[in-house]
Amino acid sequence: MGRRQIESQPTRLVPLIILLMGLFSCSLLYMFFSVILSPNEDAKLSSISETDGGCCRGIESFELWGTVVKWGSDFKVNSSIECCNACKAMCNGIDGPCLCDSWVFCGNPDRCGSKFGECWLKKQKDPLDPDWQEAGDKTIWTSGLHFGKDEAIVKMETNYGTLHIKLLPECAPRSFMYILELLTMRHCVGCQFYRAEGRGQSWDTKGNHLNLASFGPPFALIQGTLEAEGVAFKKIPLEECPIIKRGSVAWIGSGPEFFISLANHEEWKRTYTVFGYVLPEDMEIAEKIVTLPTVPDVWNNINVSVLEKPVSFSFRRINKAKKET
Repeated sequence: MGRRQIESQPTRLVPLIILLMGLFSCSLLYMFFSVILSPNEDAKLSSISETDGGCCRGIESFELWGTVVKWGSDFKVNSSIECCNACKAMCNGIDGPCLCDSWVFCGNPDRCGSKFGECWLKKQKDPLDPDWQEAGDKTIWTSGLHFGKDEAIVKMETNYGTLHIKLLPECAPRSFMYILELLTMRHCVGCQFYRAEGRGQSWDTKGNHLNLASFGPPFALIQGTLEAEGVAFKKIPLEECPIIKRGSVAWIGSGPEFFISLANHEEWKRTYTVFGYVLPEDMEIAEKIVTLPTVPDVWNNINVSVLEKPVSFSFRRINKAKKET
């Protein structure tokens, strides 16, 4: 078709048309290789953008207490999500402060009676020690929490440095409550990392997957357990499952096994409950753990790298947004 067009034009236009066609072809090739060779733009997004503040999950049959900032008897909505969003709307920007950080909703018309639709908005004195009234089948309320960017941050202390983790109670409320139990323990006996695998030749330092590279092994993660002596672990049902990004902290199945990702794993789809993320400036600690001596092993026909000496850790709370020096 292109050849016929050229032949139908006056001779003096032939060189110009050939030039234009060459430029057009080069443009197509450039676009093609840009798509193939450039990192996926979605992979460049930080773990914060997908998980921070975008969820509205609560716990059924659970009643949070706290200082009331909006009375449910005067404020009724149609769903727990609307109640949650009403609480979020009382935050002043991404960083807060949040005048409301907890919500309580009654959504069962048969059990709630005249309280059906009530949305109570409340404020906790301590984000890492929320005040709750009761839980169980007799409780008619559904409750949830939402904190600003610089709240609900805990320290995971290891001999190789401290990982500061932003918890996501609005995305994984049951996971959040379990971590709060661990905070009450002086020592998290049994909590440890036992597997460590670097990014290899598959991901760059920002966690972006490299073109034509494999997806592992190694799988760019450190894996461990959060089952501590003295705290009964109950399997946690699936909660929010965003795409795993560099820094994501997620359960394997229903726990207590978990991992911290060192790369963006879009190939894993939305499979794992993400209950927090490591603050970007602390990822160097995770990278340091990956360099420790390991031995090869095979789990379910998958080659893995197991730490020669597991790395123990404990959880501590911080009272300020900024890390201690």
